[in-house]
Amino acid sequence: MQDGRAPRIKNRAPAAIQVTAEQLLRDAQERQESQFRAPKQRVEDFEELHEYRGRKREEFEKRIRQTRGNIKEWLQYANWEASQGEYARSRSVFERALDVDPRSVQLWLSYTEMELKGRNVQHARNLFDRAVTLLPRVDQLWYKYVYLEELLQNVPGARQVFERWMQWEPDDKAWQAYIKMEQRYNELDRASAIYERWVAIRPEPRVWVKWGKFEEERGRVDKAREVFQTALEFFGDDEEQVEKAQAVFNAFAKMETRLKEYERARVIYKFALSRIPRSKSAALYAAYTKFEKQHGTRTSLESTVLGKRRIQYEDELAHDGRNYDVWFDYARLEEGALKDLREEGATVDEEEQAIGRVREVYERAVAQVPPGGEKRHWRRYIFLWLFYALFEEVETKDYDRARQIYQTAVQLVPHKRFTFAKLWLAFARFEIRRLNLPAARKVLGAAIGMCPKEALFKGYIQIEFDLREFDRVRKLYEKYIEFDPTNSAAWIKYAELETQLEDFTRTRAIFELGVSQPQLSMPELLWKAYIDFESEEGEREKARSLYERLISLSGHVKVWISYALFEAEALPLPRAEREEEGDEEEVPMVEGDADRARQVFQRAYNDLKSKGLKHERVALLNVWKSFEEKNGTQAEIDKVQKMFPIVSRKRHVDEETGQAVEDWDMVFADDERESNPASFKFLQMARAWSEAKKSGIAVPPSALLAGVSQQQQQQPGSQTEDRREEAARQTRDDDNDDASSVASSQHDD
Repeated sequence: MQDGRAPRIKNRAPAAIQVTAEQLLRDAQERQESQFRAPKQRVEDFEELHEYRGRKREEFEKRIRQTRGNIKEWLQYANWEASQGEYARSRSVFERALDVDPRSVQLWLSYTEMELKGRNVQHARNLFDRAVTLLPRVDQLWYKYVYLEELLQNVPGARQVFERWMQWEPDDKAWQAYIKMEQRYNELDRASAIYERWVAIRPEPRVWVKWGKFEEERGRVDKAREVFQTALEFFGDDEEQVEKAQAVFNAFAKMETRLKEYERARVIYKFALSRIPRSKSAALYAAYTKFEKQHGTRTSLESTVLGKRRIQYEDELAHDGRNYDVWFDYARLEEGALKDLREEGATVDEEEQAIGRVREVYERAVAQVPPGGEKRHWRRYIFLWLFYALFEEVETKDYDRARQIYQTAVQLVPHKRFTFAKLWLAFARFEIRRLNLPAARKVLGAAIGMCPKEALFKGYIQIEFDLREFDRVRKLYEKYIEFDPTNSAAWIKYAELETQLEDFTRTRAIFELGVSQPQLSMPELLWKAYIDFESEEGEREKARSLYERLISLSGHVKVWISYALFEAEALPLPRAEREEEGDEEEVPMVEGDADRARQVFQRAYNDLKSKGLKHERVALLNVWKSFEEKNGTQAEIDKVQKMFPIVSRKRHVDEETGQAVEDWDMVFADDERESNPASFKFLQMARAWSEAKKSGIAVPPSALLAGVSQQQQQQPGSQTEDRREEAARQTRDDDNDDASSVASSQHDD
C-alpha cells in the first residue's frame, strides 16, 4: 500500500487452492486459547474442612463489609452456609441481611426457599407470616404462602391466609385464585359468597359477568338471572351507566340464548340498544345481528343490519359531515329499506316513518353546503339535490315537493360564478314529464339568459328537436352561434340539422358563414364537414373549389393528400341529375379521375418543394406510391419511386464548439439535379455501388471515382477541384468504413 492507496491487483485469476469459510472457522477455533479454570481442591480431613470454611467465611465477611447494601453478596453468603449444612449460620446471615434491607422481596423469597429445602416448614410459615405482615401489597408473597399451606393439605390454613389477603382488597387475580381454590375442593357456596364480596368491593361489569357465568355453570339458572338483574338495577337507566353495562347486557342475552329463551334475549338486546346511542353500541349491535342471523326472522334480521349500517354511517359523518359519498350511501340505504317495506306489505304508518327517515337523511345532506366559491367543491354536492328530487317524484309522487326542491337548488347555486347544466336540464325534463312545456321552456330560457353554457344549448336543442319544434331549434342554434361563433361543432350541428330537413341552400349558407369566421376552434373539422356534404351531394366541382380555397389558406400536406384522393374516388350522381327511383335502388355513382389526382399530387409535391418541407414531401410520396400501386402502371410506380430522397451523411463544423459534426440529411434527386449536377451524379453512382454490393457484384470504389472525375472535368475552375476533393475524401471514408454508409437508399414504405 503506497501513498494511502490500495495496491493494484495485477493477477485476478482464482488461486489454485481455494479456502472455504468452514476451514477459516475451524482454524480460528483451533487457535483460540483455552480458558483459565480454577484448580479443584480436595478436602481430606476435618481440619482442612474447618480451614476451608474459615477462609470462605473471611472472604464473604470482607466482601459484605465492602458492599454492605449489595443483597447479592448476602444471598451468596447465606446460600453457601446452607449448602454446608450450617442452617443456624445461614439464618443468622439472612437476619443480618434483613436488617440491612427488610423490604427486599428477593431476600424474603430466598430465605423461605432455604428453609423449605431444609424441610423446616414451621420456620418457613413464620417467615411468610412476617413477610406478608411487612409487605402486604406484594402478591407474590401471598401466592407463595397460600401455595405452601395448600401443598401441606392445610385447606383451612390456606383459607385463613386468603381471608387475611382479601382484607387488603387486592386485584382481580387474587379473588380469582381464592374462588378457584374453593372450586377445587367443591366449595361452590363459599365461592358464590366470595363473588358477592368481590362485587361489593369492585362493582364492575366484568365482575358481574363472571359471577353470572359461574352461577350458570353450576346449574343455578335462577341465581344467574338474579345476579344479572341485580347488576342491571345497580347500573340503572342512566345513559352513561347503560353504556358502561353493555357487557352485562350482552352476557345476559347470550345466557338466555344458550337456554333457548330467544324472546328474553331479544327483549334484552332491544332494551339496551334503545338506551345507548348508535355511535357507542357497535359491539352490542354486532352481537344482536349475529343473534338475529341465527334465531331471528328475515324482517328482524334486516332491521338489525340496517341499524348496524346506520351506526357506521353516523360515525363516518361525525368525523366529516361533508363526505358526500357517505351521504349517497346513507340515502340509498334508507331508500332500499323503504322498498323492502313496500314489498313486504307494511302498514301506512310504517311506510310514512320510512319515508320520513329518507327525507331526514336528504335534508341533513343538502344542509352541508360546500365552503368557498369553487365549482369543484360543488360537483358531488349537486347530485344530492338531484337524487332528492327524483326520490320525491318517483317514490313518493309528491310533485309539488319535487318542484320546490328543484327551485331551491337553482336558487342556491351561485350562477354568477358557475352553474350546472344538469340541474337546469333535470328541472326542465321534470316539467315536461308533468306536461308543463311552457314552464320547462321558461326554466331553460332563464338558464340561457342568466348563465349561457354549451351544455345548456345542447340540452335545450335536443329537447326541442325531440319535440319536432324545428323553428325553435333554428332559433336556438342562432343563439348558440351568437354566444360562441368560434365553436366549429355548433356550425356543423346546425348544418346537419338543415341537411336532415333537406334545406340544402340553408346548409351551404351556414357552412359559408362558418368558414368565413376569422377565428375558429378546430377549423379543419368545419372544412371537412363542408367538403363531405358537397361530396355526398355529388357536387364535385363545388367540393373541388372548397379544396382549392382550403389549400390557399393552409397548404398542409394532409389537405393535399385528401384533395388528391378525392379526385380519384367515386361520388354519387348530383342530386339534380338523379332519376326518380325506388328507395331500395342504389344511387348511381360517378367514377373519379386518376389523371386529375396525379396532377394534384404533382402540384402538392411542387408546392411542398418550394416551401422546403422534406418530411412532408416523403409523406406525400408514400401516399402517392400507394395510390399508383392500386390505380397506376409499373411506369407510374417507378416514376414515383425515383422521386424518393436518398439519405446521405454530411459533415459540417459546429459554430459553437468548432468541431466537425455528422448529420443525416434527405437529398431529393430533383433538388440535387438542379443545384449540383456533379454531386447528384456521384450520389447516383454511390447508390449503384451500394446496390451492386448487396447483390454480390464487386465494384471497386476507384471505378466510381473515375466516373465522377470524368463528370467533374466538365466543370471549370476551382469549383471542379473542390468537388473532386470532396468526392475523393468521401471515397476514402467509404473505404475506411468498409463502404457501409456512403449512401443508403432508406425509404419508409
